[in-house]
Amino acid sequence: MSMLKVFFLGRQSKATPAKAAFNLFVAASAIALFFYYSLAKVGISLDFAFLAKFRVRILDGFAMTIGISAASLGLSLLLGLLSAAGHSAPFLPLRYACDIYVKFIRGTPLITQIYLFFYLVGTAWGVDNRFLAGTVILSVFEGAYISEIIRGSLISMPESQLEAARAVGFTREQSLRHVVLPQLVARTLPALTGQFASIIKDSSLLSIIAVAELTQSMKEISATNFKLFECYLFLGFLYLCLTLPITLATKRLERRFGYVN
Repeated sequence: MSMLKVFFLGRQSKATPAKAAFNLFVAASAIALFFYYSLAKVGISLDFAFLAKFRVRILDGFAMTIGISAASLGLSLLLGLLSAAGHSAPFLPLRYACDIYVKFIRGTPLITQIYLFFYLVGTAWGVDNRFLAGTVILSVFEGAYISEIIRGSLISMPESQLEAARAVGFTREQSLRHVVLPQLVARTLPALTGQFASIIKDSSLLSIIAVAELTQSMKEISATNFKLFECYLFLGFLYLCLTLPITLATKRLERRFGYVN
C-alpha cells in the first residue's frame, strides 16, 4: 500500500514532475495497449508507409484547415461581439433577432447548417467559392457560442465596480476602457482560446461540401487505398497536433487569470 501511495496517489497540484511524468506514461501505455489489443482481436495490422506518397496533399489539407480555422476565428469573434451587444440593445427587433440567432445555431447540428446555408442560401446568392462559404458557415456557427461566452462574462461582472468607476468620476468610455474591458478579457480569454480548438475540430465537417481541408484530403486518400484505419488514425494525430497546444495554452490562461468554469 505504501508503494502504491508513493507512485500512484496524490493531488495533482502537489505531484512532482517525475511522478506526474511516470503516471502519464502509465496512463498512455494502458490506452495504447487497449487499442493494440482491440486491433489484434479483429486481425488488423497497421501500415502507415503509404502516406508518404501523399505528403503534399496532406500538407495542403493541413494548411487549408489552419487557414479556414484562423479566418473563422476572426469572423466568429466579430459576430460574437455584435451578437452579445445586440442582446442588450434597446431596439427590440435587434435584440430578438440576436436571441433567435443564438438559439437556432446552438440548437441545431452544424451538419444541418452546412447543408442549409451552402445549398440553399449559398445557391440563392450565387456563392460558389467553397473556402468562403465554409469560412462563413463555420463563423456563424461558432459566433453563437462566442456570443454566449462574452454575454455570460458581462452578466457576471459585479455592478458595484461600474458604480465605483462612476463615483471616482470616470466617464462611460473610461469605465468601459479601464474597468469593463480588462475584466472582460480576463474572463473570456481562456474560454475563447478553448473555442479555437473547437473551430479546428468542427472544420472537419466542411468536407461534406468538398472543402479541400484535412479531413477531405484523408477521405480522398482512403478512397484510393482502402486503408481506412491508417488514414483516420493519422487524421486524428494531425488534429491533436493542432489542438493540444491550444489546450495547453488554455490551461495556462486559466491558471493565470484564475478562470473558473
